[in-house]
Amino acid sequence: MTHWFHRNPLKATAPVPFNYYGVVTGPAASKICSDLRSSRARLLELFTDLNCNPQMMKNAADSYFSLLQGFINSLDESTQESKLRYIQNFKWTDTLQGQVPSITEDEAKEVHRSLKIAAGIFKHLKESHIPKLITPAEKGRDLEARLIEAYIIQCQAEAQEVTIARAIELKHAPGLIAALAYETANFYQKADHALSSLEPAYSAKWRKYLHLKMCFYTAYAYCYHGQTLLASDKCGEAIRSLQEAEKFYAKAEALCKEYGETKGPGPTVKPSGHLFFRKLGNVVKNTLEKCQRENGFIYFQKVPTEAPQLELKANYGLVEPVPFEFPPTSVHWTPETLAAFDLTQRPKDDSAKPKPEEVVKPVKEPDIKPQKDTGCYIS
Repeated sequence: MTHWFHRNPLKATAPVPFNYYGVVTGPAASKICSDLRSSRARLLELFTDLNCNPQMMKNAADSYFSLLQGFINSLDESTQESKLRYIQNFKWTDTLQGQVPSITEDEAKEVHRSLKIAAGIFKHLKESHIPKLITPAEKGRDLEARLIEAYIIQCQAEAQEVTIARAIELKHAPGLIAALAYETANFYQKADHALSSLEPAYSAKWRKYLHLKMCFYTAYAYCYHGQTLLASDKCGEAIRSLQEAEKFYAKAEALCKEYGETKGPGPTVKPSGHLFFRKLGNVVKNTLEKCQRENGFIYFQKVPTEAPQLELKANYGLVEPVPFEFPPTSVHWTPETLAAFDLTQRPKDDSAKPKPEEVVKPVKEPDIKPQKDTGCYIS
């Protein structure tokens, strides 16, 4: 299957050897540094390993971050920072400036859960760690508030897409599907708004994706709202709702083309090539024709000139970020281990000499070949 979700490139990072010559004065500290090197290398390897599953990623991340905690927080669990808090700088590339149409039920649940966890991680960073940075994030960089907010909301929106696909297959009430689609469209609109003041040269492609998804799910909302109106014998209003669905679907189709032609970071996905996308066009067309036939034979109702106002609220199925916490500090961190790092022996930083800008190589992402698109089924 071709990709359904837009993704910015994976962030690449400069190597971190964790070599603190002179500072490390004992075997316990030396082992911490060695374990940090190996656990970080393992975590980075998994980013591009097609055989990696969520549990493998969590185990590797927990292993690395439990060791890194000793560089961040005090061992006595106070609010003070570790004395090693500023011993190491990390360098990452910037994502802007520098998939599930046919899946099993278990896979759908994993995608849904992973996206909620991702939203929780972004939210945790935004609220608990980014404010502590010595140097505030530059405008348009990954840790800047607008981008972090967009990532949080996009994760929520994409998780709700899985909910909608499941609700459609289980033939839930059209009113619930319409409400979920409306809430999802609003998520995408909010994410797009978060990026609206960024430089278009960096954000245009991402925003095209968010805009097309907003139009697509607005079309879904009007389509299923029209079915609800028809079931309530409001055929004239149903026709007008379906006409609005037709309009937003056409907008989404046009935006798919614009998105494909827009230059920017990240691989180009092809939403309009998915059966899930094309199927909505057929549902809108067939439902509208049905309403028009029944209105001509049974209801004889006037079609309103104004589209119905969507003020839909889903009773359940809305996605919230899963609260995230870093793993506990590794048991290898003891007061004796920390004492084995002697910062007085740290080499002096000769800031007077200009340093060449370090180049961080981009991550070589795996080339996932499109598979046959069998539609948006979750069984």
